[in-house]
Amino acid sequence: MTARFAYQCDALIIGSGAAGLSLALKLAQDLSVIVLSKGPLVEGSTYYAQGGIAAVFDENDSIESHVTDTLKAGAGLCDRQTVQFTASRAKAALQWLIELGTPFDTEQNEQGEARYHLTREGGHSHRRILHAADATGRAVQTTLVDQIQHHPNIQVLEGYNAVDLITRENDSSKHCIGAYAWSRHDSKVYTISAPFVTLATGGSSKVYQYTSNPDIASGDGIAMAWRAGCRVANMEFNQFHPTCLFHPQAQNFLLSEALRGEGAKLKRPDGSSFMKDFHEDGELAPRDVVARAIDFEMKRLGADCMYLDISHQDSEFVRQHFPTIYQRCLTLGIDITQEPMPIVPAAHYTCGGVVTDLNAQTDLPGLYAIGEVAYTGLHGANRMASNSLLECVVFAHAAAEHIASRVKQAKPAHNLPAWDDSLVTDSDEEVIIQHNWHELRLFMWDYVGIVRTNKRLERAARRIELLQQEIHDYYSNFRVSNNLLELRNLVQVAELIVKSAMQRKESRGLHYNLDYPNLLKDPQATIISPDDAGSR
Repeated sequence: MTARFAYQCDALIIGSGAAGLSLALKLAQDLSVIVLSKGPLVEGSTYYAQGGIAAVFDENDSIESHVTDTLKAGAGLCDRQTVQFTASRAKAALQWLIELGTPFDTEQNEQGEARYHLTREGGHSHRRILHAADATGRAVQTTLVDQIQHHPNIQVLEGYNAVDLITRENDSSKHCIGAYAWSRHDSKVYTISAPFVTLATGGSSKVYQYTSNPDIASGDGIAMAWRAGCRVANMEFNQFHPTCLFHPQAQNFLLSEALRGEGAKLKRPDGSSFMKDFHEDGELAPRDVVARAIDFEMKRLGADCMYLDISHQDSEFVRQHFPTIYQRCLTLGIDITQEPMPIVPAAHYTCGGVVTDLNAQTDLPGLYAIGEVAYTGLHGANRMASNSLLECVVFAHAAAEHIASRVKQAKPAHNLPAWDDSLVTDSDEEVIIQHNWHELRLFMWDYVGIVRTNKRLERAARRIELLQQEIHDYYSNFRVSNNLLELRNLVQVAELIVKSAMQRKESRGLHYNLDYPNLLKDPQATIISPDDAGSR
């Protein structure tokens, strides 16, 4: 049976952040492209990224230094080839964004010549962060959106959730040939056929109660790829950003690491600094160290939050370099030029994901993954600041090159199986979804958060198993909705996180287990396969 509601294109891109839109622009020179956007084009993790993008622009810096810093931050689990690949292509990736019109900040050198203003963030040994004030993600996203709007070869479907990938056996192997997508506009499921499908869906930090991410970060691509037979890796390494604003009216507002790069200090409620007690680099220590230090001090003192203070810097400097943060805090009654900001850690970035190669190919022919959804080996056990947007663009370009080399061999799929909802009904128990949602995010925060133990992980695993059965039964009997689709994906991602965490018998980077406080001598990536659910 053919699909009643169908689209067809050369390349389907699921996700509309920096990775997805960069790939769309590259492919659309020669191919027809459909971009699936779960929400509005400007709603995603890219848009809210504040800090910047790392690349070597300073003559005193070097690619090798960028590589060394990344490897160090990754705590022994980065893939050196991937790090070298990314750092060596960083400047070209940023030059491409500049050519598109991205307004990175500039300054004048001693000769009065304009140059890009470079800032420094945790883990970096040099100033190498290009930025647009403290709203770099917004600048990048709006620039990309401006380029794709009205592009004759790009069709954007806003308000569409990807449901599952469509595969077909071909020449004794399985290939990805499209995807099912649920429309928020009419609640119908559409079939989209494409010989090339790319996941650019971002991470899964919404699995935690407290997160800096927007609501759409529900691990959709990771869960869909896993269900389609792809391996995932390093899911135990979820980065908790150390400094999210602690305020009831701004629960996911991020306070950029660039604040600490420009001299902001972390302080206890009594005003005393504490980061030098934990690491020689103080406020510029890697994010995992800073997040654990804040978590430790909060628990030790029984405090609701710690504080980030940049009030000792020149007021005009602060307002000029951090206008978004300054204005947002001011609306909440906090003048950051005069007083410290209350902060707590929050789930921020998924360092693991769908296993890919340097061409962004997954295990499933026809399926690619780029950006936060992917595991390339770049981030290892801890992502260094401002490497994430860089990874999006570098691997979007790599995927575009590989897809372009395969276009002549690609054959469009016809007669895709239609979505069958003839045996399900509309739900009359939406409250079950809400209850399961809150339960999942709460116990993931409590048991699989910044500090873990074997017992906590075992408790989480038992609760996930029960939730999975409930959600499966619900999914089998009722028509899909946004909340049901996201919950289904989040509980799958939660299982992968816990399985990965239970397999790592050490504490490294973002994974800290009190029962295994030491480092292994020969650490390996945690790779899990749907075929055997084991690690390699």
